[in-house]
Amino acid sequence: MTVPTASPEVAHAVIDPASYAAWDPLLDLFDEIRAETPLLRIESADGSYDPFWLVTRYDDAMRISKDNAHFLNAPRATVFTNKTGEVFARQITASQGEESPNLVSSLVSLDAPKHPKLRRLTQDWFMPKNLRNIEGAIRELAIKTVDRLVEAGPECDFVPLVAAPYPLHVVMQILGVPEADEARMLFLTQQMFGGQDEDLNKSGMANLTPEQILQIVTGAVADFEAYFEGLADQRRTNPTGDVATLLAQADISARDRAGYYIIVAAAGHDTTSASTAGAMLALAKDPEQFARVKADRSLVPGIVEEAIRWTTPVQHFMRTATEDAQFGDVTVKAGDWLMLNYVAVNHDPAQFPDPRRFDASREANRHLAFGAGAHQCLGLHLARLEMRLLFEALLDRIDSVELAGEPKRAKSTFVGGLKTLPLRFKAG
Repeated sequence: MTVPTASPEVAHAVIDPASYAAWDPLLDLFDEIRAETPLLRIESADGSYDPFWLVTRYDDAMRISKDNAHFLNAPRATVFTNKTGEVFARQITASQGEESPNLVSSLVSLDAPKHPKLRRLTQDWFMPKNLRNIEGAIRELAIKTVDRLVEAGPECDFVPLVAAPYPLHVVMQILGVPEADEARMLFLTQQMFGGQDEDLNKSGMANLTPEQILQIVTGAVADFEAYFEGLADQRRTNPTGDVATLLAQADISARDRAGYYIIVAAAGHDTTSASTAGAMLALAKDPEQFARVKADRSLVPGIVEEAIRWTTPVQHFMRTATEDAQFGDVTVKAGDWLMLNYVAVNHDPAQFPDPRRFDASREANRHLAFGAGAHQCLGLHLARLEMRLLFEALLDRIDSVELAGEPKRAKSTFVGGLKTLPLRFKAG
């Protein structure tokens, strides 16, 4: 049987960071792929990366996400990387005593039995019952953030003024990072997740080679590790009630501890920032919907959930099959690599009618932006809480909003979203 294989042009588009900055053409491409085959084989024309299966259908991605016995995170890189990147990661981690294809040993790159053990360390901390203890402080920060927006108006770039600093401050407070160090944390996060974008990696150079991007990301990871090693030492000497203390006192390896800090610090704010900006973009383009949610605050949770689906900040994760599996007419072999492309999955019309429409009243919004199964995002309740409180504060103060220029998306295959969002608004 013929294996459905992408053309070189399609294969390039799937892994090209610039594709994810051009949103509608990317969604068009995924629509075409999804309609033709459940899984499409992506091969390198120049041999620079190993073949993998592109997963674009919601039901297939849900099946894989929930089957952690037959589709693993750890054997291969959990985020798409080329052969050079995997070899480099293995060399770096081998020198640290634990060879891995992933530079960071975090929850997203681990499997059982290690994954559930590490997840349990902080799982209760991030549950709604405990988050109620900090809800008042987050609400106060949301109000102050909106005050700053109003003072800067009537025009602003919403991303650096609101979407980036607000969740950053929340997560840094949870980790016990001093406010004076927040700019450094943002810089390192943008280098690690935005290494493919010249504006976010701070190089100012477009079209960096994969090797140059790898050097930027590796440097950011090393800086993160050094910083959090120092923070852990402080918390052992002077323990507090924050997450940093929990991790500092846990009986885990230094590499696992550093990875835990990094995933909470970086993914814990960058993804929420992207969803927040995505929601504002949608509302700025749809004044009728803005007026509707302003008049009916029961729709605010719907804004949050739809923004997370519509934006899909974490754009993919990779999995490795442990045995042969059938998807329609396609056979995935044991050892095959698969890309769960959440951008495509969260725009599958079979699951989300009219998926490109932002609808705060969308029913049964069971998106996969947080993943599913054992690897569902640890911070999903915190992200929802942060966004709900911010939009409640925004709707209290802003009477109307519209675009004041052309928004720009990040060039990134992994964590993506808006890097600029020029707005014009009227404050009440």
